[in-house]
Amino acid sequence: MASVALLCVSLSSCVNSGKRVDMNMQEAATHADGMLDAVLNAIQPEVQWAHGPTTTGSCDVSRRRTVMTIVSAGRRGSFLGVVDRYWRKSGYRIKAINNSTEVPAIYAQTKDGFGVSLVIGGKGQAFFEVDSPCVKESEVAESTTKPNGPAYEDVYPLPRPNVHSDFWSAEAT
Repeated sequence: MASVALLCVSLSSCVNSGKRVDMNMQEAATHADGMLDAVLNAIQPEVQWAHGPTTTGSCDVSRRRTVMTIVSAGRRGSFLGVVDRYWRKSGYRIKAINNSTEVPAIYAQTKDGFGVSLVIGGKGQAFFEVDSPCVKESEVAESTTKPNGPAYEDVYPLPRPNVHSDFWSAEAT
């Protein structure tokens, strides 16, 4: 078992199962952007979002998107449901769902080892994150996907959600 773990570390591009992921950090970041674009496009009515920070580890990269549309307490279950159905339809394995009213969340994994999550935090702000498996080290450029609202460049942390939606911000009846 230790030799498998050592082999995985030395290859610098394998998933927990030992399956090789043949891409570098930039390719993984671009792949993550595509996954984030797709799930945000699946949410109707549309929500406004901004980029969260990109982070890199020794062999992984994470991309984030923060929803700037207020998701009311009465609509959070619907929001999670839309994302859950989209991820399942896309072949993602749902690893955990937190149905708490405090911090509802859903965690999934793609067949190629990318971890995806949606966490709804304070004031109904939704946070999407995609974490790559271990990939080859490389430089990582900022995302080229333009946010569908203010970019909030060089602003961190991002402001609380501040966009009203007749649907997502309304209390469910």
